[in-house]
Amino acid sequence: MEFFCYHRDRPDSMPLRDTLVEEHWSYMDRYAAELIARGPTFDSDTVTGSVHIVDLPDAATARAFAFDEPNYQAGVYRDVLVRRWRNALGRTMWDFPGGREGGNRYLVLGLGSGEPADLVPPPDQDELIAYGPLLSDDGTTWLGTALLIRAPDPDAARAILPPDRYADIEVHDWAFGGRR
Repeated sequence: MEFFCYHRDRPDSMPLRDTLVEEHWSYMDRYAAELIARGPTFDSDTVTGSVHIVDLPDAATARAFAFDEPNYQAGVYRDVLVRRWRNALGRTMWDFPGGREGGNRYLVLGLGSGEPADLVPPPDQDELIAYGPLLSDDGTTWLGTALLIRAPDPDAARAILPPDRYADIEVHDWAFGGRR
């Protein structure tokens, strides 16, 4: 089962995050085979959160993954979103043809309202890094869509999801994560 985890940083948590970087990476190294995508979100040069998309056996294991993470345990994050997710592209971020570098990259979160939307990626998938619906724990209820994309700007990234199908759409600067 695939899960989308988004850890949002507390204000002014960067010094604490910096002291824990090796612990965080070592923790993520233990899940290397299960990771579909990972990386920080930004506002200018300030880290605002971390995205982790993982393939784990069940919701309890996904919650343990999210809440045992060293940054969470130390208080870096103010909140955590953990949702079932379906990998509509069938690949990891490392399989993205555009590579790790170049261009602007974004996390787009469409929080659902009403009937399911965007269960399959749009026809032009060249710039999509990861894409899939957010689902309830049992996988039956659509709660939104989460995607990672390379796009010219935040407005172009947001345009992937039709605003009339979502209660809210968030766009965050994002970068490939992991050890450099």
